[in-house]
Amino acid sequence: MRNEKLEMRSEKIVISVGGSLVVPDGGIDTKFLSGLNNFIRKKLAENPNRQFFIVVGGGHIARHYRDAGKAVLGRELAEDDLDWLGIHATRLNAHLVRTIFRDLASPNIIKDYDNIRKAEEPVVIAAGWKPGWSTDYDAVMLCEHFGAGTVINLSNIDRVYNKDPRKYLGAKPISKISWKEFRRLTGNKWISGMNTPFDPIAAKKAEELGVKVIIMKGGNWGNLEKYFEGKKFIGTIVE
Repeated sequence: MRNEKLEMRSEKIVISVGGSLVVPDGGIDTKFLSGLNNFIRKKLAENPNRQFFIVVGGGHIARHYRDAGKAVLGRELAEDDLDWLGIHATRLNAHLVRTIFRDLASPNIIKDYDNIRKAEEPVVIAAGWKPGWSTDYDAVMLCEHFGAGTVINLSNIDRVYNKDPRKYLGAKPISKISWKEFRRLTGNKWISGMNTPFDPIAAKKAEELGVKVIIMKGGNWGNLEKYFEGKKFIGTIVE
């Protein structure tokens, strides 16, 4: 009977949670995590056919380690060390999230995307992989492996703009954009710790696979609810 129920979970939902939502500069945001916990459980109660794949970023933990290394050495750290600090930060955050969903989640956190195990639990947690690949890219890899068509990208921005709104007062929000135009805005190179709505390498992979990405501000659960209900929401659709 249990296996029959597991087979019913046909709606695959990939959510990429920006690390700055979990660990902003000031400690772990338990309010956000409580909101995520309540929202996922609510969506599963509404539809047991759903299966959530939650990829968790590193947040300010990695930046603190980076800054500490720089302070001791008096110079920037090597690129692969920066990557590994970020990867380990995502894995620590992912373990915290898996702990929160312990009764629902797969016991195995996905962190090797060359050897992704079959996962049947309603919640599956994933973390960083290896140097050169962001958790945005990992989210797209999950879409490819499990047959999901959309990544919901939750971060600290409400949508994509034609210019950096922190620098340009006239920056205009974009509600929908093609991958071609999006990549023109963000470039084609991934740099560890870079600040962009979606990793350029992940964007290229998503375009190749035909994966759609929804970019919206994390923590606004009413807005995310509107997306699930098919209503107008604040965010950017990239496809």
